[in-house]
Amino acid sequence: MSAGHDHSHHHHHHDHAPRLDHLNTAFIVGIILNSAFVVLEVVAGLITHSLSLLTDAGHNLSDVASLALALLAFKLTKAGSTSEYTYGYKRSTIIVSFFNAVILFVSVGFIVYEAVIRFMHPQMVEGGTMAWVAFAGIAINAFTAWLFAKNRHGDLNVKGAYLHMAMDAIVSAGVVVSGIIIYFTHLYWIDSAVSIVIAIVILQGTWSLLKDSLRLEMDGVPKEMKLEDIKAELLKTKGVVDVHHMHVWALSTTENALTAHLVIAPESLELFDDIKKDLRHRLQHLDINHSTFEPEFADEKCKQQECC
Repeated sequence: MSAGHDHSHHHHHHDHAPRLDHLNTAFIVGIILNSAFVVLEVVAGLITHSLSLLTDAGHNLSDVASLALALLAFKLTKAGSTSEYTYGYKRSTIIVSFFNAVILFVSVGFIVYEAVIRFMHPQMVEGGTMAWVAFAGIAINAFTAWLFAKNRHGDLNVKGAYLHMAMDAIVSAGVVVSGIIIYFTHLYWIDSAVSIVIAIVILQGTWSLLKDSLRLEMDGVPKEMKLEDIKAELLKTKGVVDVHHMHVWALSTTENALTAHLVIAPESLELFDDIKKDLRHRLQHLDINHSTFEPEFADEKCKQQECC
């Protein structure tokens, strides 16, 4: 059996460079704004004795770390391949997206724990100051989320950053509401109640991020892709009789790879270069950027297929 290998390194996103420039700016602006806001919330939370502000400050601090890690991952994707890392460091974006989801779940645990403690031992809170500080948080987090909104559907790492910021905007809105209620009613347990509601919102908003990133970590097929559809598309290429031993996985949060055995008619072997060209074109429209094919004659029996 003769073997043919094609490693297509064409990027499906033709506007990749300017998009990265935009995202680099978004990450840097987000890190600066949220770092400043963390300091503001900690000071205000200590002055007003507000659990909501202090827990939100801790959550915002985790966001700063998450944004910094995401920015680092994007920088690493630009690094070339080495003899040890033949695909470069593209997978760092998947690792960071998974780590971001874990950070959010840990944050939820701390928020719930502190809220339960405060329920048992309520403390007086200055609702007015608490509401004003949280109102500033809505503006900062909503603006930062907007910076990532455009690219959140095409990159799981950007989706993670967007969810962090969008959830923070919701959290801040909740703190504003609780601050106003406390200011007029002096019902200090509201502070703890809002903290628990915040935790539930964060949990619901990040569950999909955890599942998707874990799926990519385990070399699963990206959720928007189906092997049956990919196989059907490949079989449209003239000369391809069958496709088997097919594997699809994510190299990063923006690039995917495929390997497959192609069963072709013996008379089509001399046309294999044309077949590969057509297959690459079809795969690029399916967001698969790297591909490796091994041809087999129609009358051969693939031993690897028997193993699978």
